[in-house]
Amino acid sequence: MRFKPIKPKKVSTQIAEQIRESILNGDFTPGDKLPPERELAEMFGVSRPSVREALNILSSAGLVMSYQGGGTVVQSLVDSEHGNSLSELIRDQKDRALEVVEVRKCMETWTAYYAAQRALPDDVRRMEDIIRKMEENLQEGKPLEDLDANLHILIAQATHNIIWLHLMQSLFDAMKEFQRGVWRAVYLTGDDHQLLFRHHSKIVAAIRAKDPEVARDEMMKHLTFAEQRSAAYVAELPK
Repeated sequence: MRFKPIKPKKVSTQIAEQIRESILNGDFTPGDKLPPERELAEMFGVSRPSVREALNILSSAGLVMSYQGGGTVVQSLVDSEHGNSLSELIRDQKDRALEVVEVRKCMETWTAYYAAQRALPDDVRRMEDIIRKMEENLQEGKPLEDLDANLHILIAQATHNIIWLHLMQSLFDAMKEFQRGVWRAVYLTGDDHQLLFRHHSKIVAAIRAKDPEVARDEMMKHLTFAEQRSAAYVAELPK
């Protein structure tokens, strides 16, 4: 038997592998910024050139993108190389957003299902934090829009399936502008906001109880309601 000599890995390769593992474990989600080079160098106990080389490795693999003066941002595994074409399509043809909502109904009912099976105590705690902030915002008359989106991403994260997470994040990024329009034009009353709060509370309660069927059913109720309101918004837009 012939053995091959062991080759020590370059420092930059080891750094890149650790960051890559963190991204694929969901510690960083699409759009998150990595710590600055200086902080990464301190964390790893290496020089900044080694960190810079590691980030170049990750950039070449399509996992991150470095921006001049804007840091290094985690990329979606499902992003187009030429920008978010789906976002551009929705901007030009608003009714296409209803097709995305239809896809979300298929995807997110199952993310809720798997989250109920797999969520760790920390996952549930983060969801409950969002629910508490939603309740506080309701009492203070503040919007729930960003908290709503964050909760859906947390549910995807709780599946511990990196593909679910990146698909969800990409859809939410594409829908961001459309969803702002829906929130500002359709979800106008306190009753609307209370109803959305109850929807989300029931979903999180089912995930906490580890009841996947109920979590899936409650998510379907919520997204069916969202689909109806989105359709009402599109119907009011100028042709």
